[in-house]
Amino acid sequence: MAAATAMAYSLVRVRASWDTNPTPKPLRLPKATPKPPPRLPTPNSTAPAIPRTALLEREEKGEVGERYLGFERWWLPSAPKVKKPRSIYNAASLAYLGDCIYELYARRHFLFPPLSINEYNERVMKVVRCEAQDVLLKKLLDEDYLTEEERDILRWGKNIATSKSRTTKRAGVAVYNRASSLETLIGYLYLTNVERLEELMFRLGFSTGASSHHIADELRMNFRKRTSNFANSQQPALQ
Repeated sequence: MAAATAMAYSLVRVRASWDTNPTPKPLRLPKATPKPPPRLPTPNSTAPAIPRTALLEREEKGEVGERYLGFERWWLPSAPKVKKPRSIYNAASLAYLGDCIYELYARRHFLFPPLSINEYNERVMKVVRCEAQDVLLKKLLDEDYLTEEERDILRWGKNIATSKSRTTKRAGVAVYNRASSLETLIGYLYLTNVERLEELMFRLGFSTGASSHHIADELRMNFRKRTSNFANSQQPALQ
């Protein structure tokens, strides 16, 4: 009798314990509202302000057309604002930048008419070689086109030390140094005066028209003249 009473009492306790601890209800997290898609700019939306330059001011006055010196306006990437590049960078850094800008002009020059990739590379390589850059620099110096400040940049960039043994063996140290000085000048003008850079590259023959062979032909003619002049100067010495 006592055992039956104890068992019944234990069952009652278990049931009471079960009833006083109900199962917790599942949490209901708020549903995340989807973000609206980004709004595309409309023709009437406000465009970001373009930094004012001398070229922009001439454009507002109606003095600049669709092209400026044969180049599409604003086609180069915006350069960082550096007032005195020589106080921050060495000549090798500016030549590194100028090499990229120079090749960009060369690739754009040969973009028209459409060609195969191999033909593009072949024509561009003829212009970006240090021998070609040396001839183009000589053209600027012979025409007395550069300012005294630009000539000072050339002298500064001419002293760049190099470890490119293949290039120096092929073209010579003097040719490589002169080519590096031209790249230094291009990098310097890109940071300080992009309009002057466009004038200089236009002077060298880089354009947007269908003149794919102009620069290469001129380089070949200059190489022949220099070779013939050197041969003529050596003839009396050999005799």
